[in-house]
Amino acid sequence: MKLPQFRNPNALMIQGTTSDAGKSILTTAFCRMLARKSIAVAPFKPQNMALNSSVTADGGEIGRAQAVQAEACYLEPNVLMNPILLKPNSDMGSQVIVKGKALGNMKAHAYHKFKPKLLHDVIDSFNQLVQQFEAVLIEGAGSPAEINLRENDIANMGFAEVVDCPVIIVADIDRGGVFAHLYGTYALLSEQEKQRVVGFVINRFRGDLGLLESGSSWLEDKTSVPVIAVIPYIENLHIEAEDSISRSQRNQKIENEITVAVINYPRISNHTDFDVLRLHPQVNCELLKESEEFNGADLIILPGSKNVQDDLRWLKEKGWERVISKHLCYGGKLLGICGGFQMLGQEILDPDAIESMKGSSSGLGYLDMRTRLTASKTLRNVTGHHVNNSGCSVKGYEIHAGVSTGEALERPLFNLTDEDGHQFFDGAQDDHGSVIGSYVHGLLDQPQFLTHVLNWAGAVSTESFNYPEFRQQQIDRLADAVEQAFPLNQLKLLVGLKKPLDRPS
Repeated sequence: MKLPQFRNPNALMIQGTTSDAGKSILTTAFCRMLARKSIAVAPFKPQNMALNSSVTADGGEIGRAQAVQAEACYLEPNVLMNPILLKPNSDMGSQVIVKGKALGNMKAHAYHKFKPKLLHDVIDSFNQLVQQFEAVLIEGAGSPAEINLRENDIANMGFAEVVDCPVIIVADIDRGGVFAHLYGTYALLSEQEKQRVVGFVINRFRGDLGLLESGSSWLEDKTSVPVIAVIPYIENLHIEAEDSISRSQRNQKIENEITVAVINYPRISNHTDFDVLRLHPQVNCELLKESEEFNGADLIILPGSKNVQDDLRWLKEKGWERVISKHLCYGGKLLGICGGFQMLGQEILDPDAIESMKGSSSGLGYLDMRTRLTASKTLRNVTGHHVNNSGCSVKGYEIHAGVSTGEALERPLFNLTDEDGHQFFDGAQDDHGSVIGSYVHGLLDQPQFLTHVLNWAGAVSTESFNYPEFRQQQIDRLADAVEQAFPLNQLKLLVGLKKPLDRPS
């Protein structure tokens, strides 16, 4: 494979024909393929729009996908890996987070005009990574062929042009029309942009590879760009989703299931908190929008929310308040996390319109506390233990705007310590032991505490499930499958590592 000359040959950008084409997955696979050969590699996404996020060690906020990609590189997440994060809080606007810190809310039109001012932050973050690592794998956003977003682009070809790096374009064959997707995307690029496309990738293919040969030849004749890899469909692969709810299938279940219903409101955030429940062999976990879909459960979970008052209003309008009340009367359990924890209180106050224009909302009233939303966010990684008789170790992260006060907090769930060594209590529980809440995301990822929660919800005998270990196995499984379709030496060539690095795994 002979590549054109680029100013940043050690950076490779993975763009897609559509959202969810496979950019995040492919970047994750490439990260692990290089990292497990002791090649210093880092992920980078100039601009991400997602409600799934993560907290870095220095107290910043980045997209969850980049945290997963950092994990694939055996690295701690860093704000440099995703300098711009947009968290939608309405159909028209988002909270804008720059280098880990929130700037405020912007409507889409205002943000489009503001983007050129962010280019310096994006390029500065990228340059710092390039200086620190042998290779940087860059994930695009959406599609480079979205004509309405081409002006002031910092997420796709606009970024690739500024830093002068090669690009590959991936398409998902599951969507149908894969060659039309690839050719149409390429055709809408400028002549200069076309020169930096060094390959096409077809993702999620099932069947005889020979069936693609004529289409691949036609595409290369039309574009002079080869199809460099066909990635197979990987059955039951689980990689935490960037934003949309994962399409991964449930594992085969066994007897004595615990049934969990997660309320899937419009601005649900960090729904990856519940991937462990969807994968656990003894748990039947469903994310439900309509209250009519609820057929009983042992545990109802109120997840995080990017717009707590609007999602609380939606919850009530959809009839969930009545369902929850009946569920508790029949002995069911209720757990609230982050925004869901705030909903469990008496009132949510937003006098400064941090998330919406409403001044205040009545909560569900299960915990004697009130929450006032604040402009400054709490962003921290925490460790600690459960304060009741279980004594379980816990670990996770907090991302929330708001301070809760009230008598319910005098019955906390956890004794925690942050990165700076500060100790504090978190969470609350009602007098009857039926309702609990916490600000901490990722609690259920810890095997010991997960077992405690399932037993609390009614499990008789609970099988241990080590989700962090399972997650690592899945990243390796992904990398193995991609490496079979696209050998490591070809990837090294694409990222400018022309001579194979014979280093120990």
